[in-house]
Order: sequence, then structure tokens, then C-alpha cells
Amino acid sequence: MRGRVLHAGAASAPAARLDAPLSFWGGFDPVTGRIIDQAHPQVGESLTGRVVVVGGSRGSSGTPGVLAESLRRATGPAGLIVNKADVNLTAGALVAEALYECVCPIVLLDDASFADVGSWPGIAITNDGTVSPIVSETASP
Repeated sequence: MRGRVLHAGAASAPAARLDAPLSFWGGFDPVTGRIIDQAHPQVGESLTGRVVVVGGSRGSSGTPGVLAESLRRATGPAGLIVNKADVNLTAGALVAEALYECVCPIVLLDDASFADVGSWPGIAITNDGTVSPIVSETASP
């Protein structure tokens, strides 16, 4: 399937499906790559090197800085798949690429496609926004 590219790039990694939007400012640790928001359903889960399927970010405009810092430290996600355009996530990916030459593709999918990718163990993203499943031993979280 193909989605709308919010930030171009390629990634191929295990998937992480989040059950709720994430506040990167105060809810994600850019040093460890883990969700630290105690109220988030996936608190403690690592997003490092994973294609994260998430409805979007919530809260603060600090998200771009935290996302960019995690990408600089190589503790951030390999890519993001969203079902709502998210200016904060997109700004974070743009900043990380401009300042640190770190690429984190972001693809916007329609609701039906977004629901489908949530069950994939691994996800590949191409520069043109094509999203496909990875089914292999290395795709397990």
C-alpha cells in the first residue's frame, strides 16, 4: 500500500503499534528510547530502531526537539506511520535530518490501511511512501 509522504526516507524494521498517542515531551526518554509516560498503555516499551505505528503525538510543541534528539542519539524510531498528519513529528524528523543527517521517514495512511499495518510484525517504508510487511525472524519485537 502507498501513503502520503510527510517526510521522505526508507526504513525496514520491527514494528511497534502504540495504542494511544504519545507525548514525546515528558513521555519519551530520548536517552533510552523508552516510553516513560506512566499513563501510556505501552510505558516501558522501547521504540529504538522500530517503525512506530501511532495515531500521532499529543501535547507539547517540545516533541520535535525530543524526537530529533533521540534520532541524533540513535535511540529514536526507524520510521513513523500515522493516520493523522502531525506537524510536531514531521518537524522533529526535518530537524534531525537538517542538523544531524538522521532520516526518520513518516508516512500518512488512511484509517483502513493504518488498521491493517498494526498487525504486521515488521514494516518496510520506501521513499515514495510504499509501506509493506516484513515477515521474518528479525521482525519480532
